[in-house]
Amino acid sequence: MSEPLFRDPEAPVADRVRDLLSRMTLTEKVGQVNQRMYGWDTYERTPSGHRLTDAFRAEVAAWNGMGALYGLQRADPWSGVTAETGIGAADGARVSDAVQRHVVENTRLGIPVLLVEEMPHGLQALDGTVLPVNLAVGATWNPELYEEAAALAAGQLRARGGHVALVSALDLVRDPRWGRAEECFGEDPYLAARFTEALVRGVQGPPGDRIGPDRAAVVLKHFAGQGATVGGRNSAATELGARELHEIHLVAALAGVRAGAAGVMAAYNEFDGVPCAASHPLLTGILRERWGFGGLVMADGLAIDRLVRLAGDPVAAGALALRAGTDLSLWDDCYPRLAEAVRRGLVEESTLDTAVGRVLALKFRLGLFERPYTGVREADPTPVEQIGERVARESVTLLAHDGVTLPLAGRRVGRVAVIGPNADCVPQQIGDYTAPQRPGTGSSVLAGIRAAAPDGTDVTYARGCGLVGGDLLGLPGAVASAAGADVAVLVLGGSSARESGARFDANGAAVVTSGNPVEMTCGEGVDLAELSLPEGQSALLDAVAATGTPVVVVLVQGRPHALPDLTGGAAAVLSAWYPGPWGGRAVADVLFGAAEPQGRLPVSVPRSAAQLPVFYNGKDHGYRGYVDQPATPRHPFGHGLSYTTVEYGTPRLSLPSVAVDLFGDGTRPLSCTVRVTNTGGRPVRETVQLYVRRVLGGTSWPRVRELRGFVRVELAPGASTEVTFPVDARTLASFTYAGEWAVEPGEFAIGTGPSSRSTREARLTVTA
Repeated sequence: MSEPLFRDPEAPVADRVRDLLSRMTLTEKVGQVNQRMYGWDTYERTPSGHRLTDAFRAEVAAWNGMGALYGLQRADPWSGVTAETGIGAADGARVSDAVQRHVVENTRLGIPVLLVEEMPHGLQALDGTVLPVNLAVGATWNPELYEEAAALAAGQLRARGGHVALVSALDLVRDPRWGRAEECFGEDPYLAARFTEALVRGVQGPPGDRIGPDRAAVVLKHFAGQGATVGGRNSAATELGARELHEIHLVAALAGVRAGAAGVMAAYNEFDGVPCAASHPLLTGILRERWGFGGLVMADGLAIDRLVRLAGDPVAAGALALRAGTDLSLWDDCYPRLAEAVRRGLVEESTLDTAVGRVLALKFRLGLFERPYTGVREADPTPVEQIGERVARESVTLLAHDGVTLPLAGRRVGRVAVIGPNADCVPQQIGDYTAPQRPGTGSSVLAGIRAAAPDGTDVTYARGCGLVGGDLLGLPGAVASAAGADVAVLVLGGSSARESGARFDANGAAVVTSGNPVEMTCGEGVDLAELSLPEGQSALLDAVAATGTPVVVVLVQGRPHALPDLTGGAAAVLSAWYPGPWGGRAVADVLFGAAEPQGRLPVSVPRSAAQLPVFYNGKDHGYRGYVDQPATPRHPFGHGLSYTTVEYGTPRLSLPSVAVDLFGDGTRPLSCTVRVTNTGGRPVRETVQLYVRRVLGGTSWPRVRELRGFVRVELAPGASTEVTFPVDARTLASFTYAGEWAVEPGEFAIGTGPSSRSTREARLTVTA
């Protein structure tokens, strides 16, 4: 008897899907669009290894299969999985194969299960590589480096038996009060789009129908507009118009779709009154019909259950999401009842078939029917900390500098006082969505400084204050340490470290009340109304600065904190973001000059929360500012200093005027060139930025300016180079009332410079 068509690896995926669907019962179909179980509930740790639970076996039997399983290898305080109870790297593939073998060998059709894991900044599993958070990645302005890091993380995921990587990429920091700011690449859609493309290339590999055995399918989170919730409150409403949605919040998603992303995750928030998981205009009208996306749409955790309030009951809620275009559930109680929805006539079985087909197609693309098991694989020879430390080093951003204090290796420094609540705590520098780290993993800033300091340097340490609150018991010791030092390195900021005693919502978000009973100031569910440093940290900064010792402030943070004017109070200010376990070494390298500061701000740094929003690319209405403070940020988007000085010439356009129809044939009708010179005494890797400002014309009100290109160049002391940017349709296009991106006639200012606030411009006329 011949094998069925769906077992033929040479047959087209669409034909295999069609054949398999024709053989499935309604119950089996519903099982394929469900991702009901938490992965950590499928196994138990025993003295001899890991055993599959009865609950898992019952779940497989109930549906004669399993569509997807989330978080088999996840470990953190929410899941309750620890180093003692979880799955380490040595056991990952074996346990994954045991899960897969049970599904394949104990179901009628033997359809493999998708194993889905979190990979927000490295694999969230015991022994998984932890990278700096996305906001730090964005500060590198180096998508190529991120692509390399993403490929390494994807290789780890597949080597341990996982198939699908959930990665935050689509949200933007439009309000830094939002606790999930650390998961964003920044505030700008162009920058986020370039990193999203790099993410897809790194995780999935070369474009094509097949995803290789060393790569993973990527599901991009969150679609769409979640970074624009009112008040910076997690999962709250958005007040976005269609234009703001397309011009700002869909740009990275479109880039990810065009790069070939296997899936997207519908966001919690609503758009125009409808939650994203139930939005037919968003998931079908835009994503599938306009963009031609053929991949998978996954709901966020328990998001479909929220639709019961609209639909009236769980059966109708599931039908509502399925009709809108949501293919795969996550933990909810609604999608398990889709068979009832079909029988009640609330949704057509053909609509269910379409969703099931997308789930099956991804399994075929991953080669799971031919290679369901992982087996033993050779470990990647790249040291796990190496790539993370490279990203961390390039993300460190020098915000302010007196031109003298740094690098420390260039001064006579006999004693360094390292002070602050973030100076000696690796968990507070690795961000949210991370697994417990093995003892000895990582390097704090204090450890990094001690290792980098020249022989004979005395490095002292004082915590000074708590991370939150106003406890100042450690202040006298910190002041004494600073007073006796040649320089004080003050390490402040925030933390997303989840504590074992913390409370969590059913979907895993932290529950932190206004009293801040735990030392979390950032992360999912941890939103702030006030962005300034906590009372104790502010008092510590003032007291240490009052000693007269030169102070270098290092901010370890998952969002841009609102900064006071530190002129005269701090000799230098650096943002290290959450640099990952090995970030302390990266910070020390920059402080001592072993590495040049290369980071550039992916987000504007506010003066206070009261002036929000402060993003650089708002609408250009000529607003003058408040009476009591400027409306401009403390530090602008794109800003970042180096240990040398760089001069920019005036940009030159290859043509002063061009006809609009030349942008429609795919050519690049003109270019913009600028000369950049290192006028100082140290080498520099300069990030040259291209901005566009519409001065006249167009059918909608213009923005202040918009990033449309960037190039990183290396310059030796005294060296010059010319940087040329293509000026094409993507550079000048705006979102028209016809619902398309197009170049419209008008006058444009094409600017180049080191930040959004420091550009020189050339004028371009686009004629009709």
